[in-house]
Amino acid sequence: MKQIDNYDFRGKKAIVRVDFNVPLNENFEITDDTRIRRAMPTLKKVLEGGGSVIIMSHLGRPKKVDPKYSLKYIVDRVSECLGVPVKFAEDCQKAKAQAEALKPGEALLLENLRYYAEEEGKPRGLAEDASEEEKKAAKKAVKESQKDFVKTLASYADCYINDAFGTAHRAHGSTALIAEYFPDDKMFGYLMEGEIKAIDNVLKNAKRPFTAIIGGSKVSSKLAVLKNLVTKVDNLIIGGGMGYTFIKAEGGKIGNSLHEDDLIPDALEIMKIAKEHGVNLSLSVQTRVADDFSNDANVQVVPSHEIPDGWQGMDAGQKSIDNWKKIILESKTVLWNGPVGVFEMPNFAKGTLQIAEALAEATEKGAYTLVGGGDSVAAVNQMGYADKVSYVSTGGGAMLEAIEGKVLPGIAAIRGE
Repeated sequence: MKQIDNYDFRGKKAIVRVDFNVPLNENFEITDDTRIRRAMPTLKKVLEGGGSVIIMSHLGRPKKVDPKYSLKYIVDRVSECLGVPVKFAEDCQKAKAQAEALKPGEALLLENLRYYAEEEGKPRGLAEDASEEEKKAAKKAVKESQKDFVKTLASYADCYINDAFGTAHRAHGSTALIAEYFPDDKMFGYLMEGEIKAIDNVLKNAKRPFTAIIGGSKVSSKLAVLKNLVTKVDNLIIGGGMGYTFIKAEGGKIGNSLHEDDLIPDALEIMKIAKEHGVNLSLSVQTRVADDFSNDANVQVVPSHEIPDGWQGMDAGQKSIDNWKKIILESKTVLWNGPVGVFEMPNFAKGTLQIAEALAEATEKGAYTLVGGGDSVAAVNQMGYADKVSYVSTGGGAMLEAIEGKVLPGIAAIRGE
């Protein structure tokens, strides 16, 4: 496997998979260009090394060619960040001539990869009442045409760089299959290298005490994460909506709080494993509850195990936050994924914001802190703490699967695993 730092790009064309799936408003203006900016070190490395870049990405989840998902809307911003005019190919499968015409120092952005079913390798347009035979035939057809799709992309370049951690958990044409066409000339970009190192720092090389903070709404969405981490950490903090399933499993009264009764046995199992391994599993002890799922609802603060009927947990109370802050500040490694309250509502964001503040303080004291997941990232960004934690992950789903212990196809393809 080659390394981007010592690869000779002189006179070569590099096809680079990035994650430019950025949010656009109704006027097709970028509202957050973080993903674009994070890819710049890799793209600039190729250009400064005497090469040219063919940039490929998806945007949204179109099931056909749809103008509102066109990458043409981001060309100007990519050009501005990269410092060179970026050319645009209106069809990622018909860009051969434009790719061949690239001179060292030039860049070409391909149109949305997901305009083609072959990128994901899944059939489209099947009737709802399609038979199993029809489904199998459609899947086989897409898989067969996927080879041509990938081969075409590979034909544009001399080397392949994967710098799209956000899609590393998908075995798509541009994230995994294309690597086969570059057996000796494939590598990770700087963003991917940073993400892999960050995950290794918490899962393989964690300094102790090691604390994981897992929040969010449902246990079902992070059950595998909890089961993988419970034997690896010293402290497991479970907050947010998922915490109420655990509190109910302990016999607590949770009122109308979000919970999953069918996962109570799993919650009990995780608590049992934690006890057997000497892991401190910390749940909320105090909760800010509301009489409606609304930012303007009536609010009171109650013990987390004594939530009245008709009320629901919306945010961690101050006693819970104080407990968790103490744990965080005594830790040497902290992994945070998911909010501890209904973060999208300002009146119930306080707990999550205080967790962000605690992580920044722990980092200043020398802890290694990794933040991932949409609302967790939003919290550190909102408070201006993104540069005050050790690493902010760009991939929600990819990070989750990595901390579940899964092998990510986009990583395995580069490593040749």
